[in-house]
Amino acid sequence: MTSAASGAAGSAVVVEAPGSHRLVPHSPAEPGPGEARVRVHAVGICGSDREVYQGNRPEGYVRYPLTPGHEWSGTVEAVGDGVPGALTGRKVVGEGFRNCQVCERCHAGETTLCTAGYEETGFTRPGAMATTLTLPARLLHVLPDDADLTAAALLEPAACVAAAALRAEAVPGQRVAVVGTGTLGMFAVQFLAAAAPAELLVVGTRDERAALSRQFGATDFRLRTGELPDDFDVVIETAGSASAARTAASLLRRGGRLVLTGIPAAGADGLDPTDLVVRQLEVRTVFGAPPAAWAHAVRAFGAGLLDPAPLVTHELPLDRFTEAIDLVGAGDPKVGKVLLRP
Repeated sequence: MTSAASGAAGSAVVVEAPGSHRLVPHSPAEPGPGEARVRVHAVGICGSDREVYQGNRPEGYVRYPLTPGHEWSGTVEAVGDGVPGALTGRKVVGEGFRNCQVCERCHAGETTLCTAGYEETGFTRPGAMATTLTLPARLLHVLPDDADLTAAALLEPAACVAAAALRAEAVPGQRVAVVGTGTLGMFAVQFLAAAAPAELLVVGTRDERAALSRQFGATDFRLRTGELPDDFDVVIETAGSASAARTAASLLRRGGRLVLTGIPAAGADGLDPTDLVVRQLEVRTVFGAPPAAWAHAVRAFGAGLLDPAPLVTHELPLDRFTEAIDLVGAGDPKVGKVLLRP
C-alpha cells in the first residue's frame, strides 16, 4: 500500500433507520487491492439523501444502516495493491455506481444499466459523510492540481447532466431549452451554452434564478405559468415532476428531442403518448452517469466551461446533518446547494 498519511480517526454520519441517525467515530479503512482511500473535502446533499433519511427511497435502492453521501470531492491519501502510487495526493471525485464491469451492458459502456444489480456509494455502500471514503480506484476521476474542491463536490450532479447533454446531441445553431432551475437545471444551461445554440431558454416556477440562468448563458427566462413557445429543437427536463415533463414536451417543435433527467412520483399524470406519436417526438432518459459522462463533466470543469461555485449557498459540519437535510427540503429560494464539510 502507498500512503501519504496514516489517516487520523474522525467522524461519520450513520443513518440507522429512517428518521434515526448518529454521529459516530470513524476509523479510516485500509484500501484493499484495487482500492483507494480518499480524505473527503466536501459532500453535497440532494433530494435522494433526504429520501434516505425520511425512508421513502424505493426498496432495493437503499440499505440501512448507512453512511450517506454520493456527491463528494477529496484528496487520495492511500492506495492498495495494483493501484498506481502516483494517484496518492491527487484531487479527485468519484463515480457512485458500483458496476460489475463484465456484463454485456458494462462492456458496451452503459455501466448505469449493469445487469448485476444496483449498488451505489451512499445508498447501498458506505458514502462520503465521513472523514474518509474507501472505494475502487477505477471509479476515481482526477482533477487539475489547482481545482477548487468545494466546487468540485458538485461534479456528481454535473456528471448526470453531462449524460443528458450527451444524449441531447445538441449542435451549434439549434434552439434549445431547459425546464427546471435547480442544481441540475443550472448545469444543463452551462452544458447547452457550451454547444453554441442560437437560443437558450430556461423555464422555471420562480424568477429568482433568472439572473443566474443568464449568467450561465441563457438568452431568455420564462415562468412555466406564462406563455411559452413551441418550436425548440432540443429540451432537457431537470425538475423531476410530471408537469415539468409535459411543459418540456410542449416546448418542442414536431420531431424535436426531449431528454428527461428527473423521476416523477409514481402514478403521476405525465407525458401524453398520443402527443408523442403525432408530433413524432424523440424521448431519451438519463439515470445516473456512465464513465463517459463523468469524463465530460470533469473536462468541462477543468476547462472553465462549468462553474459550480455560484450554486453553493451553505457549508455545514457533519454534526449539523439534520439541519442540512431540513435546508434541502425547505423550499426556500435562497437555499441552493448545501454541503457538509467533514
